[in-house]
Amino acid sequence: MFEGVISITKNYAIVKVSNNNNDDILNYNVIFEDENRRILGEIEEVINNEAKISFLGEFINNEFFSGIIRRPTLHANIRIINRQELGILVGDNDNRSMILGTSPLYNNYPIKVNINEMFSNHMAILGSAGSGKTYAVARIIQNFFNMKDKIPFNSNFFIFNNTNEYEIAFRDINKNNPNFNYKLFTTDKSNSNGNLIRIPLWLMDVDDYVNILEVNSYSQISIIEKMLKIVSIFAKNDEKADKYKNNLIAKAIISVLYSNQVAAKIRDQIFNILSDCYTDQLNLDVEVPGIGYTIEFRKCFDIDNHGEFVEKILITKYIQSFINNNIDDKEQFEPVFFTLDQLEVALNFTLISDGLILNDKSYSEALALKVKLHAINNSSNRDFFDVPSYINVEQYINSLLLTSNNGRVQIVNFVLEEVDDRLAKSIVKIIVRILFKFAKRIQPIGAMPINILIEEAHRYFQKDNDVNILGYNIYERIAKEGRKFGVIMNLITQRPADLSETVLSQCSNFMIFKLNQSTDLDYISKVIPNISSDVIDKQKLLQSGFCVVFGKMMHIPMIVKIQMPNPEPQNTSTSIYDKWMVEWKS
Repeated sequence: MFEGVISITKNYAIVKVSNNNNDDILNYNVIFEDENRRILGEIEEVINNEAKISFLGEFINNEFFSGIIRRPTLHANIRIINRQELGILVGDNDNRSMILGTSPLYNNYPIKVNINEMFSNHMAILGSAGSGKTYAVARIIQNFFNMKDKIPFNSNFFIFNNTNEYEIAFRDINKNNPNFNYKLFTTDKSNSNGNLIRIPLWLMDVDDYVNILEVNSYSQISIIEKMLKIVSIFAKNDEKADKYKNNLIAKAIISVLYSNQVAAKIRDQIFNILSDCYTDQLNLDVEVPGIGYTIEFRKCFDIDNHGEFVEKILITKYIQSFINNNIDDKEQFEPVFFTLDQLEVALNFTLISDGLILNDKSYSEALALKVKLHAINNSSNRDFFDVPSYINVEQYINSLLLTSNNGRVQIVNFVLEEVDDRLAKSIVKIIVRILFKFAKRIQPIGAMPINILIEEAHRYFQKDNDVNILGYNIYERIAKEGRKFGVIMNLITQRPADLSETVLSQCSNFMIFKLNQSTDLDYISKVIPNISSDVIDKQKLLQSGFCVVFGKMMHIPMIVKIQMPNPEPQNTSTSIYDKWMVEWKS
């Protein structure tokens, strides 16, 4: 087939192909043999009986090593790779491997990948709509749970998707092996097959509230910090909480009472304070004791002919009795049970503290938080934050990973249906951050690896304002730090150009299905480390279900055919013919 080497450059050789060769040898792997050396190459193109063969690595003592130091000689013998060498490349000798797919170039030879190299590194699965990404993900996970000699009992897959397409593929996993379980969490309240997504408010930190309340100013962060501190005090509903409330109200009223404003405006502001923030001792209807008489607190603010409050001295004396300078105002937030109603109350008290009410700009920014929190609390979305009793982060994770009879769940599917993109993005970020925080606390480090799969990743991995406000994005942080704690991300998307460059560049494994958009191809060419033009060229002619796979889980980039999953995920494409056409007999 090969008559000899014509020339050798730094990265490839030009080889003479015999005239009687009628086989399609493009993309085949070949071996250059000379002086007890076996150098692996790949046929990139064939023109006028001359093949361009790039160098990929070297076989030494039945092991493959990527890259080469010395090139083959002009006298090297050239042949197609044999079965033993192909077996080394595709993991036949690796007892920690699983089936990925088959090679269409080598008669559907099974291609295996090392489980560690695949699931311990961030992966990007890229391809246009209909190219086979979702089917591939379903098949890979099915292959993982169908290994005959290994039981991945302790595995943890968390899938986030905006549709319920994986339900059919995984819901009967328990029938194949009673040790395996699948669990569905959904935002669709009409779905009786799943559990409603619920997030404990006290497990959310400042960063989570920054996301869900769509913070756009640094000053709003300090408001959220104080709100959380206040709600953790108020939620205890004890004598200390009452004293803290009275102290906040009293200080706010005093600051307004002695501000440089006309009496009518002062009265309006104080009435506004007491309409949102009040206690049994401080409210507009309480009877204030004077000398030999009592008067309703609201009537103390009647204005006389001189534009002064008729009972200003009484007001001051009564209010100052609640100011307690010994109350520690430096307490930090501690997780306790509280509700959205209690959070709203805490925010109201936050808005009257620290002189916010006297600063128009700060109060306006604070009011924006109040409006957004109130909107959540007075909509059906409040159900996603309605957890009936206190649970800590370990108990919350257990609630995700245990069945009703305490069986172990390996696949948790979060389906973000029936909510808008803004809330869906916030929910995913919150749960992912809780998972990451939980994994970081486990000792020894990496003792409970977690694999996160995010479908339609371009919807979630956007350039949001949290990078500017918080200085980081949770996905970028996991991309940089997640591997050492065992938190791995798998991004599935048809629009890689919309992904964060930081996240995509941290991926070590890639499955690239056919991509149609030139902007996407240009982007991944720039961002993905060590991607070659050959890999880009290979994917352009791929059929659905075929992909180019490369990265740490592969010795060399290869075209892989992914078998159809069984059962298949729900097809999200509507059959127009079946829905529109009816049989007609004239």
